[in-house]
Amino acid sequence: MGQFINEHEELRDLREKFTLALVNDVKALEQMIAGELFEKGVQRIGAEQELCLIDQAYRPARLAMQALEDLQDNSFTTELSQYNLEVNLDPLPFGGSCFSDLEQVVLQKIGALDDVLARYNSTSSMIGILPTIRRADISLDSLTPIPRYRKLNDRLTQLRGGAYEFRIDGVDELITKHDSIMFEGCNTSFQVHYQVQPQHVVRDYNWAQAIAAPCLAVATNSPLLLGRRLWHETRISLFQQSIDTRHNVESLRDRQGRVTFGYKWLQKSITELFYADISRYRVLLAKEIQSNSLQDLRAGKTPKLEALSLHNGTVYRWNRICFGTTQGAPHMRIENRLFPAGPTVLDEVANAAFWIGLMNGIPDQYHNIGEKMPFSDAKDNFVKAARYGLESTMRWDDTYVSTSDLIQQQLLPIAESGLRTAGVDESDIEKYLSVIDKRVSTMQTGSRWMLDSFNNMENNHARYENCVAVTAGLTKRQKENKPVHTWSLAQIEDAGMSIARSWRVAQVMSVDPLTVDAGDPIAFAAAVMSWNKLKYLAVEDDNNEFAGLLTSSAVLNYYAELSGEAATACVRDVMIAEPVTITPEEYSVDALKLMRDKRIGCLPVLADNQLAGLLDEKNFLNFSDHIMDELINTK
Repeated sequence: MGQFINEHEELRDLREKFTLALVNDVKALEQMIAGELFEKGVQRIGAEQELCLIDQAYRPARLAMQALEDLQDNSFTTELSQYNLEVNLDPLPFGGSCFSDLEQVVLQKIGALDDVLARYNSTSSMIGILPTIRRADISLDSLTPIPRYRKLNDRLTQLRGGAYEFRIDGVDELITKHDSIMFEGCNTSFQVHYQVQPQHVVRDYNWAQAIAAPCLAVATNSPLLLGRRLWHETRISLFQQSIDTRHNVESLRDRQGRVTFGYKWLQKSITELFYADISRYRVLLAKEIQSNSLQDLRAGKTPKLEALSLHNGTVYRWNRICFGTTQGAPHMRIENRLFPAGPTVLDEVANAAFWIGLMNGIPDQYHNIGEKMPFSDAKDNFVKAARYGLESTMRWDDTYVSTSDLIQQQLLPIAESGLRTAGVDESDIEKYLSVIDKRVSTMQTGSRWMLDSFNNMENNHARYENCVAVTAGLTKRQKENKPVHTWSLAQIEDAGMSIARSWRVAQVMSVDPLTVDAGDPIAFAAAVMSWNKLKYLAVEDDNNEFAGLLTSSAVLNYYAELSGEAATACVRDVMIAEPVTITPEEYSVDALKLMRDKRIGCLPVLADNQLAGLLDEKNFLNFSDHIMDELINTK
């Protein structure tokens, strides 16, 4: 990704040269389009598979660098986080058995990776956001130790000028801040490439924007983050917010984030995208550009468009135009970044076949989509698809239609026609489009399966237990490569028993404890404890910092000693001001031992003197069941 640009004196000249190279590249691109120099009559498809690496406890495993060393396969490459990897797959001619060939290649690559990970008692999982990711996993300690990632983080954080802020609402709610771009490392995807004919690139790009919403809705696989049930495709919102360099004070400016769906249809040329991106977004990364694109073009050489490609890689459009060469011939392709990884390779390839079929089968009436649909409708549909998946309603052809009806009644026939026109094998058409059809009929996407599994276990187990069981259930089922619409729901037993000893306090504690203020009347605190049948209440001060622990026994003792007098004490008069505490990252077995040794029934869990949760006897009931079962089963 080249050398990092900052404001140091020695790099200013490089920045100036790079921006001039950007201008030359766009001019060269304009001439290449006008001269019809791009490859015609050939179409290829391609894909990039991103994967999560997980240990035997179904938590992120920071094994990327070791796995790459062991694999010795150049198609594998790093991602931002050490617990993710990417496989860059060779392009395939569009037609024949291309989709079944793609499926087999992905399965082979994942199999080779899993063989390597088994040496470390780990495996891979395909999921948009790994449900077992914790706050500790998104620290800079998880950053892949390659200089460009650190420099990218530093530059984006510098532009941000403060903490990254996150707010995502769903069944639950996530409101938090973070000091780096590492939330972006939670996301994994299955990116699909479709080579476009240069004379149709504007038409095809606009159509890709129009169909983005229904294609995303049928493929969602990212509903859980930090134990919260958020959007069906939370990855969309998380990616946007995790590298957003805009300031809150800029609320009066209508600026686009670096992760963007776009803001209008293309009119005449694909260069409109690059005019906008170069004008709107600062250069983040740069390198020394050895050649001049305009000079290469005049000399009869194919320009590499290096500066444009590098800058294009730091503006994250959900549909992105990319350039490449095949045997010296330049081509353009649309990179679809919508799809999450998983739930199975079969599901992923079905998503790809559906989208590529739609791209190739665009009906005549949609050749100028701007006359049929306002861009605002396409963008609104996209957000609704990310939030609600197949359960959304979309505006299409000036009418509102359920997403499931839109897919089954209108889009699947278009996709079938597009695949057949390209000469795709009838067996592949039937196999992959039937997966989409049945997924819609059952309304069971990966996200719906995860949410239903989580909700089915919700009242009987701790939240993190449910996340572990969902991750375990998904990982086991996807290894069988049977489509998600056929899956039974995950059960707590999917997680197994051997992981219990490695659980951390954060996985067992109550994450939403009731609290009282240190200045509250003791009578009020007693009422709260009685109403909610609580033996312990955490106490906070006026600054929302942890101040102590109130126990039911202390309240009973206080009232027993009143001897008919009125209750006038405040919580601070009765609470334990300096109770024994623990941090979220301690092992649960150590917490249990501490409670036993100290003969206490509750441990406040603190992170930077902020209350993160409470750990008491109730929390340990399920955990103790796991430990006992493990001991019994190992005899």
